[in-house]
Amino acid sequence: MSCMKDVARVLGVAAAVMLIGVADAPSADARVGGGFSTGSRGFKTYTPPPPTRTAPGTTQQMQKSATPAPSQAARPAAAPVSGGSRFGTGFMGGLLGAGLFGLLLGGGLFGGLGGLLGMIGLIAQVVIIGWLGSMVWAYFRNRNQPVAAQGNGYQRAAFDDQPGGGSGGSGAGGGAPAGGATKPLTIEPADFSSFERLLSVIQLSFGREDAAALRSATTAEMLGYFTEQLEDNARKGVHNEIAEPKLLSGDLSEAWLEPSGEYATVAMRYSLIDATVQRANGAVVAGSRTAPQEVTEVWTFTRRPGGGPNAWRLSAIQQVA
Repeated sequence: MSCMKDVARVLGVAAAVMLIGVADAPSADARVGGGFSTGSRGFKTYTPPPPTRTAPGTTQQMQKSATPAPSQAARPAAAPVSGGSRFGTGFMGGLLGAGLFGLLLGGGLFGGLGGLLGMIGLIAQVVIIGWLGSMVWAYFRNRNQPVAAQGNGYQRAAFDDQPGGGSGGSGAGGGAPAGGATKPLTIEPADFSSFERLLSVIQLSFGREDAAALRSATTAEMLGYFTEQLEDNARKGVHNEIAEPKLLSGDLSEAWLEPSGEYATVAMRYSLIDATVQRANGAVVAGSRTAPQEVTEVWTFTRRPGGGPNAWRLSAIQQVA
C-alpha cells in the first residue's frame, strides 16, 4: 500500500511539472511576425520608442535582432515572451507555496518517500525547486530592471489625415551605441501613404507565401524571419489565409536620420482576416475566414539617406506590452 502511495506521489510530481509547462508555454500568434518583437531600429534598436495615442503603452524589447546588443548593464533586460511564466498566481503559486511550506516543516516538498521511489521523488523535488528558483530570479530581475528614458515623440493623427512638414521624436535617443548620434527626420504625407501600402503588401504577400514580394517590402533581416515562419508553417502542414488588411489608425512615434539610413517608427492599429488552415484539407485550425481581428503593433521602416517614399522597407515589428 505504501509503495502505491509513493508511486502516486511521483506521478503527481510529473503531472504537476507537465501542467505548469503547458500553462506557461509561450504563445505566438500566427500572423506576420509571429506576435513577437523582431528586427532592427538602427541605433535605437534597444531603446523603447515613445508611446503614441494608438499605442499608449510600452513596447516589448527586441526578442530577435541582428543588431548587437549593448552590455547587459547598459540596457533593460528583454521583455519575456507573451504568455511567459508568472510567479505567485494560480496553480504555480499554490504549488510553490505548498512545497516550500512542506520543506520548512521537514516533510519535503511533497511528503516523505521511501526506498528507490523515495530517491526518485527526492531528485524530482530538487529539480523542481531549482527550476522554480530560476523562474523567481528571472521574475524579480525583470521587475527591477531600469526603464530606458523615453523620447518626447511628437504624436500625429491617423495616416490619412497627416499634415506635411512634421518631424517625429526628439532625434537622439538614449541607449544608442557609442557614436550613435541621430538627427530628427521630417516625415511627409507621401511617406505615411507608403507605410499604409506596405502594411497591406506585407500581410497579403505573407498569406500567399510570396518571397519575392516580401523581399521588395522588407529588409533582408525581416525577410529571414518571415521565411523561417513560413518554413515552420510548412513543417506543421498549415498556412495562413490573409485577406482585407486595413489600417484603422496610426501615429508617428519617432523618425530620425543616422549615417546608415533613415528610420521612422509608427504605431498602427489595423484589422485583417487571418485564418491558419491545414494544407491537406483546408480545415481552419486558428483564426477565422470571416471574422476580422484587430491588432496594434509598432512597425519601424527604413530607407537609404535621401530616399523617396517608395524606398521605405520594413525593418522591425514590436508588440505592445
